Amino acid sequence: MFLRNIKLWNFRKFGTDGTYDPTIPNLDLNFTQGLNLLIGENDSGKTAIMDAIKLVLKTHSYEWIKVEIEDFNKNSSKFRIELLFESLSDDEAKHFTEWLSWKGEGATAEPTLKIIYEVKRIDNKIIPSDIKAGPNEGNVLTSEAKEFLKVTYLKPLRDAKSELIPKKNSRLSQIFQEHEAFKGQGDTHLLVELFKQFNVDIKKYFEGKDKTDRVLPDNQQKGKKLKSEIDKYLKSFYDRSKETDIKVVEANLKNILEKLELLIKDEQNIGLGTLNRLFMASELLHLNKDNYDGLRLGLIEELEAHLHPQAQMQVIKSLQEQENIQLILTTHSPNLASKVKLENIILCNNNNSFPLGINYTKLEREDYIFLERFLDTTKSNLFFAKGLILVEGWSEELLIPPLARLLKRKNIIEKDLTEAGVSVINVGNTALHNYSKIFLRNETPYMNIQIAIVTDTDVRFYKKNPMQNNEGNLVKDSNGKVIYNYEKENIREIAPAVRNKIADIKTKFDEQTVKSFPAKYWTLEFCLHKSDSLGEFFREITKEIHSGSNWTNFEEELSKKLINRTLDKVEISYRLAEKIDNIDDINFNANDTINYLINAIKYACNC
Repeated sequence: MFLRNIKLWNFRKFGTDGTYDPTIPNLDLNFTQGLNLLIGENDSGKTAIMDAIKLVLKTHSYEWIKVEIEDFNKNSSKFRIELLFESLSDDEAKHFTEWLSWKGEGATAEPTLKIIYEVKRIDNKIIPSDIKAGPNEGNVLTSEAKEFLKVTYLKPLRDAKSELIPKKNSRLSQIFQEHEAFKGQGDTHLLVELFKQFNVDIKKYFEGKDKTDRVLPDNQQKGKKLKSEIDKYLKSFYDRSKETDIKVVEANLKNILEKLELLIKDEQNIGLGTLNRLFMASELLHLNKDNYDGLRLGLIEELEAHLHPQAQMQVIKSLQEQENIQLILTTHSPNLASKVKLENIILCNNNNSFPLGINYTKLEREDYIFLERFLDTTKSNLFFAKGLILVEGWSEELLIPPLARLLKRKNIIEKDLTEAGVSVINVGNTALHNYSKIFLRNETPYMNIQIAIVTDTDVRFYKKNPMQNNEGNLVKDSNGKVIYNYEKENIREIAPAVRNKIADIKTKFDEQTVKSFPAKYWTLEFCLHKSDSLGEFFREITKEIHSGSNWTNFEEELSKKLINRTLDKVEISYRLAEKIDNIDDINFNANDTINYLINAIKYACNC
């Protein structure tokens, strides 16, 4: 049995202006049977989804979970939560016989379980409501049935130390009580017998005897003296026939388990990160216990809490290998997001949530294989941004942020990239389409993340030809290398070629919220050379870096270096970025050849 789907109406941020249409949920989200990772920017709804599940199903921990006024979206007077469970085994289904629905027909029909929780309020008074289950509006779910639907929950910034130390109703004792090593055994368990004998020995000590009833030496009679003094006061206060009974713990299994502590052998002063992993290990024990017919669902918020990056890798690797349990996690860590299979990620955005499985996106199977190999920690920032600029090289990545800061200083845009929550992601010139399709949906609703793709047009202004002598033989230098000449292309042929290439780029990329911004000329560097605003700075910096080159005809020499890939693009961009950050007397006009960068920034920043 696993949680297939959650639907929310007017629950917290998932709602409308208070209206309620039972046929149109404000959130309709499918989960996978194994690992599900909820990611997205702050306040994107991750915790609301987790809390909705907890509110209906409750948890195995002794924690108070109730409806609050803040659970109602805006001015709504009613919210509704629906949970759908599928793949129930016969042993699981038997606990919900009167509430089951069926998927399919005849002998192939499979049982499903729909849970419904609808809560109303009048002003600030919340009306008590029952949890129901079954077809249509269902019937009230009994307390006995609800016990089989409880979830395991690890809260954010969890205090693992507090959960693992001995105390009344400790989480560790709860986990142990449900394990087959202890469940249902009560006073017949071996530990109870051991503690009974231990208390007998304790009693003998306070009588001044050892465990064989031999009298202890005088220097070990202080325990007997202590008891005698307490007994003296007790008799004077109460009854001369009474005396104290000193023992370690009541000899019943629950109290014994509450005295247990979980540590790591031969380690002292364990840190929070290690304790956190130890705590998660004990919860996995609980979820994987044998002979259990209940729901094996774990909710973990902010999995990365107290864990350094390498520990995060170890934990997520282990969790992805779990086969018999379902996990729903939240994270703010690009490190974790980069290590989870893309199909297990759910991106929360704009009051909605978007599974990234193959049934939902425009990604093909080979795209998933590619992205799981190359979507590293740096690129995983794309899951947490309000807007994205995908670029194909270091030059664009270095130049776009300072250019955006300049645009803000000149009041062309209201916020720079950091303030707008926009990330620039360098994905390489062959991967732009792979990454952009992450955000393209097969069906509505579409994501509300503005994706700007910045790319070169790659229509050369010069062509490279090997030199030939009058006999048609290749001309070579003294080292035997072929000598080339460089000839400018016919402008009448370049212009339509550029228009056609730009049209091809837009046809390939522009869809839903993804929009391409191709260079007007050839490459970024050629556009910078032609720019009215930055051209002078670009040429000055380029000449400084390549001081040994002949710059008499700058455009021709630049073209040679672009064709031969000998231009130090990164160093040029680095210095130009520094220049842009330190000057304001730059003016942009409508025909500037770097306007494609400016327009990409405006689009991603929603300006």
